[in-house]
Amino acid sequence: MKFAESIGTVLITGANGLLGQKLCRHFSSSYKVIATDLHSQNFVSPSNLSYESLDLTNRKALEFYVRFYNPTVIINAAAYTDVDGCEINKDQAWAVNVGGVKNLVGVCQKHNIKLVHLSTDFIFDGEKGPYSEDDPPHPVGFYGETKLESENVIKQSGINFLIVRTNILYGFGQKVKKNFLLWLLEKLSAGQKLKIVTDQFNNPTLADNLSLCILEMMQKDISGIFHIGGAEYLSRYDFALKVAENFNFDKADISPTKTEFLKQKAKRPLRGGLKTDKAQKTLQTKLLNVEEGLDQAKKSQKETET
Repeated sequence: MKFAESIGTVLITGANGLLGQKLCRHFSSSYKVIATDLHSQNFVSPSNLSYESLDLTNRKALEFYVRFYNPTVIINAAAYTDVDGCEINKDQAWAVNVGGVKNLVGVCQKHNIKLVHLSTDFIFDGEKGPYSEDDPPHPVGFYGETKLESENVIKQSGINFLIVRTNILYGFGQKVKKNFLLWLLEKLSAGQKLKIVTDQFNNPTLADNLSLCILEMMQKDISGIFHIGGAEYLSRYDFALKVAENFNFDKADISPTKTEFLKQKAKRPLRGGLKTDKAQKTLQTKLLNVEEGLDQAKKSQKETET
């Protein structure tokens, strides 16, 4: 029996987040999905989806739901992702991003479950990105430290795993936290003038596109470490200009600035981003450039609003 046919049940953490919602939608078309998050109820409800409120730092609750639903795969899309908040609330960031992953690894070891874990380009220092899977990590902030440690916990555990590193996730969803696209559109819609940095580089990633890549990777039983991001490497400023143009806002409302003037709590990797050659050679799912991603995001926006 092929792995794809034997998957059966997939448990998704962080199901109410942007990527979590996309994963629930895409995986529920082929598999039984158990969606979990901190909230008392889920925000999106495909017909064959079950939802449970779950705090990953609660090992007993996690063990209970794993025993009850018996998943073959767990996809961990839950994390404390507030980069500046991680510098302030280090105990909480470590408890969620490392402690929660240790709990997941424990149940995966015990019940022979494959773990798919989402990570980030923030594990790199941003001195000479974009980065390949073989580049040595060197985080410059506490968020990156927690995500790197979570990777190490997984790699040293002996379980079957897939670590997917990504960067600058954007898209539309129900009640999701403001990603860069949503924040930008909100400010432009309010007629605000914006200063966007020209010295932070990444390859922005449409959440829908990433979700489909993960689905294909599960269907092919791919393991290891993969970088998945958008097909276009550019500055935040240039990305913002493309968003303004695509959504019919005046680009003159966006002016350039440098990271040093923002006085952010956490240091950012400037030339971050990810090389995606390995993923492109392995997957049939096309990685989208910004124009293609924004076009698809618009379609998703209409679905979200209906």
